Parts: sequence; C-alpha cells; structure tokens
Amino acid sequence: MDDLSLDEQRFLLDLARESIRALGRGARMESLEVPPESRLSAPRAAFVTLHKRGKLRGCIGHLGADRPLHQTVAKMAYEAAFHDPRFEPVALEELPDLDVEISVLTPPEPVESEDEIVVGRDGLIVEGEGRRGLLLPQVASSRGWDVATFLEQTCHKAGLDSEAWKRPTVKVYRFTAFVFGEKDLEKPSPDGS
Repeated sequence: MDDLSLDEQRFLLDLARESIRALGRGARMESLEVPPESRLSAPRAAFVTLHKRGKLRGCIGHLGADRPLHQTVAKMAYEAAFHDPRFEPVALEELPDLDVEISVLTPPEPVESEDEIVVGRDGLIVEGEGRRGLLLPQVASSRGWDVATFLEQTCHKAGLDSEAWKRPTVKVYRFTAFVFGEKDLEKPSPDGS
C-alpha cells in the first residue's frame, strides 16, 4: 500500500478519536462507522500513539496484518487510551487535549546485520527467550540514537539485556511505518467536527 491520501489519513484519525469516545462510553465496536470498500479495508498492522501536551499518554499496536486497517486503528486507539499498562486510563474529559498519531506498518523483515538498519526509516522488533520488544521508527530518531543504541533499547523493551540482539537465539526484524498525526493535519474541534 502506498502512502495514504490526506482524506484517508483524516478518516483514520477521526475514527481513532471516535473509537476512544464511543468505546469509552461503553458502545460496541460494531457500532462504529466503517468505510466502504477501500484501501482502508486491506489488512494492515498499525500502532496508535496518544500524546497529551507533548508527553506520551498511551501507545498500543497490533503487529498482525489479519484485520482491516480501519478496524485495527479503531481497536488500537481504544487500547492505547484505556489499556496501556504504563498509564492510568484516559478520562473522556482529556480527549480534547490528546493528539492522535497513527503508524501503519510494513511487514517485518529479518535483519542479518546491523548495517541493514537505518535510524529514522526502520522500526525494530527483537524476539527471543520467550520475549518480544518493538520500537517504532520515530522513537530512535526523536531521541537521537545510533543503530547500536536503538538495538540495545529494543532489547530492553523486550525485557532482555542490551547485548541480547547479538545472540543467535535472538531474532531482529525491521519494518518501516507510514506515520501521520493530528499535529500534521488540522486537529478536529472538541465536538469531533
């Protein structure tokens, strides 16, 4: 899938916000409007990140490309708002203060050498010893990490020691992401229009 059009981006951002609002009030997932057949119906992996006044407020994603993109975004927005174990659930009164960011992921590719990794382009997954950690591409670039630090931090995210990526029993994968957010587009008004 190529980059999403501005209309598709706006649709997904509005859907994410409406998902938080509706599901937070106890509505069922099936009650959310879904788009007609479009590229948004193609199965894709995605993450939804929430920021409040520039600080992380929640981030959860789904790595499997086993459901339509719009359904993944709606579900992950709800999960990021209410089930990220690092944060208290979002209060609906906070919704106007949240900025929504969506990362649509490409399928992961195995990494044979650290030379294949490009900070700012690639996200990383480290798997091994029954654990898995993932960091999105924008994490490394926003923190000014080099490749080695990015690998070490992804190992820490997996709950592994920083050198785990060097062991043959630990697998490293890279992926790219099409990232867009309300900061990039016009933020909707608090009433959702």
